[in-house]
Amino acid sequence: MKLLKRSVLAALVLLMAAGSVFAGGGKESGAAGKIKIYLITMDQMDAHWLSVDAGARAKIAELGADKFEYHFDSPERKDDAAQINKINNAAANKANYILLAANSADAMNGAIQEASSVGVKFIYVDSPASWSGALATIATDNKAAGKAAGEELIKALNAAGTTSGSIGIVNVNPSTASTVAREAGFREAFEGKGFNLLPAQYGEGDPAKSQAIAENYITQGVVGIFGANEGSTVGTANAITGAGRKVLAIGFDKGGSVLDQIDQGLLIATMAQNPETMGALGVQNAYTDATGGTIAQKSVDSGATVVSKANLAQFR
Repeated sequence: MKLLKRSVLAALVLLMAAGSVFAGGGKESGAAGKIKIYLITMDQMDAHWLSVDAGARAKIAELGADKFEYHFDSPERKDDAAQINKINNAAANKANYILLAANSADAMNGAIQEASSVGVKFIYVDSPASWSGALATIATDNKAAGKAAGEELIKALNAAGTTSGSIGIVNVNPSTASTVAREAGFREAFEGKGFNLLPAQYGEGDPAKSQAIAENYITQGVVGIFGANEGSTVGTANAITGAGRKVLAIGFDKGGSVLDQIDQGLLIATMAQNPETMGALGVQNAYTDATGGTIAQKSVDSGATVVSKANLAQFR
């Protein structure tokens, strides 16, 4: 009888030990002790996110690919429910770290908190959620970059002899922290400058939807347009192509056809971010934490540069 009790007790101990290994994230949950990282961005359609992924992969190769299990697993298009599902799936698959570009500052919080409760750690890249428990944030100072975009457009308008008129803003949605900050900075640049900034219109970063919005602005007689991300910018330039009238426009990001559109004179400039840096530092921070180190900088401005015809060759 005592032998039976001991056998049952031993079996229970083994089950408890197994449960501790498989109950979510943590340093031992990756295959063969590897650091398991998921990169979850807003979508897979912008070249910007592919560059974040490329930066992450390059850093993994530098640190030693055998130390990591890495997944780039993002929704096809910008959608809160789809991104929440990706976070839930990563947690269920026992991710140690999620590098997250949040589609919505607030909508992701429930999924983030649930994943965090089972040991998953978060690092924000590009666009943070409002949940404050992330290990670090690597992102453009979007308000400052938006203001720089506004100042560049004002300079171009004034050079063309235009000192008044309406300005359209093609944004992504009202809840994405990064593009909301860009719009705020852009509007700040125009304060007291004699232009009328129209209410933003939202195209979800989709070039076709953004083109329709820009076409409507052009019909209204705007003198300038700001595209707040890659899809918004591409759509704006496409609208200018078919409009048959000159409208000055500036955008954000350098992926897709944006650089060609600057070369063709459809855009005066774009704000080029450093997505490779976001991905690389995200992985570096995960590795530092996983190996017992201390992350030196909790908030990193990954920078942005005005790209125009004058310096276009540097970005080709």
